[in-house]
Amino acid sequence: MDSIFTRIAQELNIRPQQVQASVTLLDDGATVPFISRYRKEVTGALDDTQLRNLEERLRYLREMEDRRSTIIKSIDEQGKLSPELKRDILNADTKTRLEDLYLPYKQKRRTKGAIAIEAGLEPLANTLLEDPSQIPETLAANFIDAQTGKEQGITDTKAALDGAKYILMERFAEDANLINKVRNFLKQEGTLSVRLVPGKEQEGAKFSDYFEHDEALKSVPSHRALAILRGRNEGILSFSIVTGDPADKLTPSPCEAMIADHFNLKNEGRPADRWLHEVVRWTWRIKLLTHLETELMTNVREAAEVEAIKVFGQNLKDLILAAPAGAKATIGLDPGLRTGVKVAVVDATGKVIDHDTIYPTPPQNRLADSAKIITALILKHNVELISIGNGTGSRETDKFVGDMIKANPALKKVQKIMVNEAGASIYSASELAAKEFPNLDVTIRGAVSIARRLQDPLAELVKIEPKSIGVGQYQHDVNQTQLARALNATVEDCVNSVGVDLNMASVPLLTRVSGLNTTIANNIVSYRDEHGAFVSRKDLKKVPRLGEKTFEQAAGFLRIHNAKNPLDASSVHPEAYGVVKEIAKQSGRDIKSLIGDGSFLKAVNAAQYATESVGEITIKDILTELEKPGRDPRPEFKFATFLDGVEEIKDLRLNMVLEGVITNVTNFGAFVDVGVHQDGLLHISAMSDTFIKDPREVVKAGDIVKVKVMEVDAQRKRIALSMRMSDDANEQAEQKTPGERNNRRGNQTTKTSFGPGSSNSGNNKGSSQPGGQAQSAMADALAAAFKKGKK
Repeated sequence: MDSIFTRIAQELNIRPQQVQASVTLLDDGATVPFISRYRKEVTGALDDTQLRNLEERLRYLREMEDRRSTIIKSIDEQGKLSPELKRDILNADTKTRLEDLYLPYKQKRRTKGAIAIEAGLEPLANTLLEDPSQIPETLAANFIDAQTGKEQGITDTKAALDGAKYILMERFAEDANLINKVRNFLKQEGTLSVRLVPGKEQEGAKFSDYFEHDEALKSVPSHRALAILRGRNEGILSFSIVTGDPADKLTPSPCEAMIADHFNLKNEGRPADRWLHEVVRWTWRIKLLTHLETELMTNVREAAEVEAIKVFGQNLKDLILAAPAGAKATIGLDPGLRTGVKVAVVDATGKVIDHDTIYPTPPQNRLADSAKIITALILKHNVELISIGNGTGSRETDKFVGDMIKANPALKKVQKIMVNEAGASIYSASELAAKEFPNLDVTIRGAVSIARRLQDPLAELVKIEPKSIGVGQYQHDVNQTQLARALNATVEDCVNSVGVDLNMASVPLLTRVSGLNTTIANNIVSYRDEHGAFVSRKDLKKVPRLGEKTFEQAAGFLRIHNAKNPLDASSVHPEAYGVVKEIAKQSGRDIKSLIGDGSFLKAVNAAQYATESVGEITIKDILTELEKPGRDPRPEFKFATFLDGVEEIKDLRLNMVLEGVITNVTNFGAFVDVGVHQDGLLHISAMSDTFIKDPREVVKAGDIVKVKVMEVDAQRKRIALSMRMSDDANEQAEQKTPGERNNRRGNQTTKTSFGPGSSNSGNNKGSSQPGGQAQSAMADALAAAFKKGKK
């Protein structure tokens, strides 16, 4: 166990003592949010990101230790565990290395090599390997007369030599050190060669960028790797890992020379040298290449999935922690054309108080009737905000609302805001929504969600399965267990960083609080419904199944506004209330008078009040919290204003400057909603006049940005944008040659076509699958275009 602590400490650049303390807390049932917030003295102030990384590595290394023990036991039971082998297994630092060492001893089906050994051909194989001066055919003749040989089908010298060949092939291909050497060579020097499956040109048009694609294996980015893998899974593409020129099928692979060198095989014209060369060639092509190609592509896929999950998690965090509009009566509009626009009115607490359906959009165009209905609802319920979902018909609905507000002075204080409606339809049809709104139509439930996610994105989005919120790429292609674990951790961290109003929170929101589960969350709501609002955090202990351990984990994240004890509305944990009382006592004041008194709190000597259970770091956090108790870490609420008259992609013009909302951030750029039903791509190279490595250095999901239109392709629904106002779209268009516009591939070359899995290649609002090969294709196209334009 100490070795695990040491390794994690080295990887995360922290002390082993911090790792050990954190692991002890995790094993004891403490959650990451609780540990990062309330156990800083114990962990040395590790934050939630460090603790999540620690938790993930701990899981991996413990699994590896379990596998290590299983392998040692298995080999020992076979009577083949030498001291050297045991040492190598104990020193193995990856699961891959462990499996390499175990390969020769793994129980497997009866192979051709095993059959040859049973036929008594191992001495033939060993002799030819050790003494190539022997004539293979002459030596093999000695192995075809035995009765055992005949029974095994060894009836001529060719069969005997083939059997010996299989014995050596399997021996060579199971040599752990050789496998590792060849693997590392392929990682560094291998080329991923992708080709179109013959006859799939039309069916696979969306993958056209990869019909003839060669790229260094070590530099394949995650989004491109996932696109290629999807193409293979759909039967459109095939790929292989090659060394040297992919077009040269005749020159032997350098890996064959590595195999020969590893076993000290040289071609000196001896009788068995040619036969041994064939053994080496077959070992490479039949055994090692197939095995390592599968393994390396698995590694590429896993690395790409990790990156995709990371990107999704970051976007999800930004979206959930988007600025709330606040407790204001709000109308939610779920746009539609033929079926009309669904209307839901919620009060300042999010309670549904009215609903209707209007038809202001084509083909009905009942503008006057619709305006009359909405105006009446606004005046009746003192509505301050109108939240418009960004799905089909959103711009028509937005224009209708804008014209209505302009035409009626009584509505001048009402604000309209377009919101991302991704996942609203999934929530509205869910069991949770049915339970919450049993008497509302599914379509109205969607409008309720759209209204509430403007009031408080966090409280509403926790009701939706994270991967359905639609800010990832290839989320259906990645490991679903890892994706769910990562996204659930993201949501948990977001919820606990903000805190939860105990008397307002829904069951889904409470479920995400540190230490709580669905059962306890339901019990809290049931207790609240039966006994009325909680007046003290201590009352939580009266909730069925909420014991001391759960209270410890959850209490600090549950807030009670207007409680008798003002600390119940803060993030100060009840276990530290005594410290605050002591500070108040020493200063001759009451606790309430301390809150908000920044000058006094800054002057308090934290070390003076430190105790064994509440250390100086925690006391400093408490003093900061008392300055602004229950403060919301989310940014100030802002909204984008779409340009009037720009409602469809055909309305865009080169060099037009627009305001938009970042909807999705990838490793190569970001997608921006500019109000035309089609997100535009803001490539990383067009974000800043200076070099940036990560788009998140400049933008995040939900940001309001000003962009310039650099390229519009209405037919393929492609929009290229820039944040550099000095860029000129006309100049860049002139500089792009036909060859650049049509270049099929390259790590930094131009691609112009769209492809699979991309809701960005059409009306992507509300989609759960933005991204895909379309993103990677357009990204490469813009990389070249903006690079040239910059010059």
